[in-house]
Amino acid sequence: MATMTMTGGMRRSWGATPEIYFAKNIDNSRLVKQADPQRAREMVIFAASLALLFVMFMVYGWQHYRAIEYGYKNEALSMQRDALVEANRELRLEEASLREPARIDELAHQLGLQTPLAGQVMRMDPAEGDDANAPVMARMSAVSVISAQ
Repeated sequence: MATMTMTGGMRRSWGATPEIYFAKNIDNSRLVKQADPQRAREMVIFAASLALLFVMFMVYGWQHYRAIEYGYKNEALSMQRDALVEANRELRLEEASLREPARIDELAHQLGLQTPLAGQVMRMDPAEGDDANAPVMARMSAVSVISAQ
C-alpha cells in the first residue's frame, strides 16, 4: 500500500509530499441531453438483434418440445397398434375355433338336429374364375314343400 486515506479529504503518501483533494459539488440539473442519432441507430440495431436471437431461441425450443411430444405420441400409437394386433390374433383364433366342423356338429346334435338327407342341401357354386372362399350372392329359386302325411 503506497497511499493511505485520512479523514478530512487529505491523502498522505508515505513519501515526502502530502496530497490534498477538495470535494466539489456539481449541479447538472440545468443540462439538456443532446439527441445522438448514431447512438439511437446502434440501440435499434442491438434491440433488433436481441429480438431476432430471442425468436430463434424460442423456435428452437418449440421444435425441440414438438419433437419430444411426437416421440411420445409415436410410442403410444405403437403400443396401441401392438395391442390391436394381439386382439386381432385372439379374435382370429376364436373365429377358427368357432368354425370348427366337429364343434358345430356336436352343438347341432345337442339341439336335436340331424344330418341332412340327400337333396336337402343346395350348394351355390361360385362363378368361374372366382375364389372358392369368396362370399356368394343368394339367388331365388323354386322351393318345393313336401308334407309328411
